[in-house]
Amino acid sequence: MRARIGDRLVIAGRRAGEPERTCRVFGIWDFSGEPPYPVRWDDSGGEQASSPGPHACLLNVERPRL
Repeated sequence: MRARIGDRLVIAGRRAGEPERTCRVFGIWDFSGEPPYPVRWDDSGGEQASSPGPHACLLNVERPRL
């Protein structure tokens, strides 16, 4: 998984009935784009480091062509 600033992570609930959570990557610590990523959660606004597991999906933000 390789992220860029602005990409979104969608993390599925781990138990039945648990909602998915989404967050936005706001920085990259490794020049290759590999985890962990500093993220800001959409529901709480909280920030933390995230190393997404197999239950996560990365949505790349489209960048305009120059």
